[in-house]
Amino acid sequence: MDAQPATITRRTAARVEDRLHLGPDAEADDKSLLFTPAAPRLTDPFLVLAEDLFCSPGFDWHPHRGLQTVTLVLDGVLEHGDNLGNADALTAGDVQWMTAGRGIIHRELAFRDERAHVLQLWVNLPAGLKMTNTRYQDLLAARRPVIERDGARIDLISGHAGGLTGPALNRWPVTSAVITLEPGRTLDHVLPAHDRAFLAVLAGRAAIGGRAVQHGQTAWSDPVGGAQPSAITLQARDGDQPAVVLAFSGQPVGQPVAIGGPFVMTTNAEIYQAFQDYRSGKFGPVPRQARLQYR
Repeated sequence: MDAQPATITRRTAARVEDRLHLGPDAEADDKSLLFTPAAPRLTDPFLVLAEDLFCSPGFDWHPHRGLQTVTLVLDGVLEHGDNLGNADALTAGDVQWMTAGRGIIHRELAFRDERAHVLQLWVNLPAGLKMTNTRYQDLLAARRPVIERDGARIDLISGHAGGLTGPALNRWPVTSAVITLEPGRTLDHVLPAHDRAFLAVLAGRAAIGGRAVQHGQTAWSDPVGGAQPSAITLQARDGDQPAVVLAFSGQPVGQPVAIGGPFVMTTNAEIYQAFQDYRSGKFGPVPRQARLQYR
């Protein structure tokens, strides 16, 4: 929502993807993929966006390496703990931004085993940053900068908008926000021209970059090149319900992607080494943290 320069590149939505509903599994009561890791070249630097609803058991202690995870709590309370010593409970609207880097062990559970409904995004890291130091950030909704203007609300998580900066500290440049538009309102969302962007509709219906997108669908906009800024137009469809859109953009890494379970590297040999390092204790011991106490 910054004042736009005289020259700006207009983006379009290159494609729209439907959510893939997977149903229950051993960890979650219900699971969907808003987009899958099947074609990482088309989603680079983003790998997968999963939606999970769980009570018990949730996701007990498990490792990650070579990526960042971004978890948005949609509903309920998410309990988190890791081998950095972090432990907390996040509520609706809160975001957890975790850099797995060289290796972390963590768990994600429903507080009191009651209910947690979350989205989790995997963001790739380039080869030179895959073994970076681990880092954990709680980006609480109540503390994030918000821009409100003419029927539009931008809840800024990462990057810049309207002269404000989101609180996320990134190993790889990523902009992100939750955008809420009242019915019939329009917003030109400004993004770096070299970024690939996805815009996932969490509620309502919208026109995004010239394409109709509804709840459960994700619109993609590919890099447009050039030094000038770019913008993609969002318009909430008429009706009683606002459109809520999760908007992320990032510069493609442009490197091979190897995914093995919870690890994301550039070669299969590095995936094998990650498993070996985890099993031999190089990630550190599995924590013995007790569950968070009832408040």
